[in-house]
Amino acid sequence: MALVSLHELPPKGSLLGLDPGTKTIGVAGSDIGRMIATGLETIIRGKKLAPSLDRLFQLYDQRQSVGIVMGMPINMDGTEGPRAQSARSLVQNILARRDVPVAFWDERLSTAGAERALLEADTSRARREEVIDKVAAAWILQGAIDRLNAHR
Repeated sequence: MALVSLHELPPKGSLLGLDPGTKTIGVAGSDIGRMIATGLETIIRGKKLAPSLDRLFQLYDQRQSVGIVMGMPINMDGTEGPRAQSARSLVQNILARRDVPVAFWDERLSTAGAERALLEADTSRARREEVIDKVAAAWILQGAIDRLNAHR
């Protein structure tokens, strides 16, 4: 399948959402009906990427996922910077490991939105730092599944 547009993802089944960072990868999953995205975990990226990809595909297989939505960190002016290039590199590594459908989703305000939601929930600073990446991944995935559901 490789890199696809959002609407080319398989029409049914659970999706994983990823919030790529330099030190972590936030992971979220949708239900099979694609109504709700839930933060699953934050994978710590070590010096080698292989263990992170091992864990990512464990989650993918456990949830019987049919595709991945990768957050694309685009600058507010619409340009791509080093973080976007890092996300593209991560996708290349994912696809080198396994041929799964991956779609990019503009994540410009995902971390800010996730932070705001955690603040509104009166989450402590320590707890916010612990969960922000997986909550941002859920924010990314929810935006993508909302778009997909609007076009059904």
